[in-house]
Amino acid sequence: MIEEKGSFRDPAGKIFYSDEKVFRKVNKDGINRLKFILENNIISKSIEKEFLIKTTKYKITEEECIFEHEKIPYISYPYEWSFSQLKDAALHHLDFNLFLLELNATLIDASAYNIQFIKSKPIFIDLLSIKKYEEGEYWIGHKQFCENFLNPLILKSKKGINFNNWFKGNLEGIETGDLNNILSFTDKLSYNIFVQVYLLNKLEIRSKQNKNITIKKNTKKFPKKSFVSMLMQLRKFIHNLKDKKNVSLWQDYSFKNTYKAEEENKKVKCVENFCKKNDFNLLADIGCNNGLYSSTALKNLCKYVVGFDYDLNVIELAYKKSKLENMNFLPLYFDAVNPSSNIGWDEEERMSFKKRAKFDGVIALAFEHHLSIAKNIPLDQVVEWIMKLAPRGLIEFVPKNDETIKKMLEIKGDIFPNYSEEKFKEYISNKGKILSASKISESGRVIYEYER
Repeated sequence: MIEEKGSFRDPAGKIFYSDEKVFRKVNKDGINRLKFILENNIISKSIEKEFLIKTTKYKITEEECIFEHEKIPYISYPYEWSFSQLKDAALHHLDFNLFLLELNATLIDASAYNIQFIKSKPIFIDLLSIKKYEEGEYWIGHKQFCENFLNPLILKSKKGINFNNWFKGNLEGIETGDLNNILSFTDKLSYNIFVQVYLLNKLEIRSKQNKNITIKKNTKKFPKKSFVSMLMQLRKFIHNLKDKKNVSLWQDYSFKNTYKAEEENKKVKCVENFCKKNDFNLLADIGCNNGLYSSTALKNLCKYVVGFDYDLNVIELAYKKSKLENMNFLPLYFDAVNPSSNIGWDEEERMSFKKRAKFDGVIALAFEHHLSIAKNIPLDQVVEWIMKLAPRGLIEFVPKNDETIKKMLEIKGDIFPNYSEEKFKEYISNKGKILSASKISESGRVIYEYER
């Protein structure tokens, strides 16, 4: 049994892995909390409504209880999600809490990390966050919900500022005081922003100023009707938030790229053949754009694809496509030169991209030159990095006489003596074996299939 390092925050239980299975071990304190939930079949009802991850009882005694959970194909974090993904996760959390209140239960927190995606569908994963609702209690997770969900969404919707790197730099989300300082007077005329940001910030400031003053505990009850009304009001507000996008370099790449339809068809054929003969369970599409080749892979025996791209606009497009077509495809925000690292407590609470990269296969089409030429990363290091992601893969080489690279070299000059197809093949052969090479353009673009 291997313990999940990031499951320490709730002392009532922990997550363990064994033989590719996921278990949650709940101690005596946790069992007391779950007693009402188990007696009223709230777990099974939540699973039936697709709010909660599929969960079965594995072992139950008076001292401990072990549950088995469905395994998530790929763990992702809120700082890797697009606007619509975070929005859908926020709505899922609110809808789940509203559902639980109907069953006289509620959630004890509002962490965005308690939600994962299976394909394009958010799912709640933390069983121990559910408890019996006590009449008149306040929303315990309100502040956390604002910092993890509401504030990042408002930041992007009202100011067009991407929340991802900010969220990655502060794992608790975006503080209300910081958001309040950014928003304009006009922004705060919105009822929900005025209440959830401006007034909440005032209360937090007052609380900090009065930290040495004894304050009588507020004994006034918060009726369930008011609780439900608050959640519904927030839900309506979040549902109506729109993504304030900025024009990005790659959002129209699928329609305005520098290669012809015939060349694209050759790339599609390469992906088809590669996936058909390998029957991948989990494939990584590095530089996935709007998901064209991920979709191709899924139509050719690949069971699940995780797409990665630096451009949040194309991730947004890919996510909407995945939802519309119900694809086994999860697109995520990813900066290869600044990937998600091991962070949080003891640098083990949130896993790095590299630690989660347990793929059967990888496709990296029209990608390597964005690192080697645009970011000055040595070609041998780029090839090695891609090959480490999976034992089999496709890597496209883009030569210097290609129009895309010509534009790059016009700006910085040709300072890349080791950037050539011969060197590219040599670097692949140093780490593995070249299985095939397919020329796909007149400019000399070639897709190499490797095995290591």
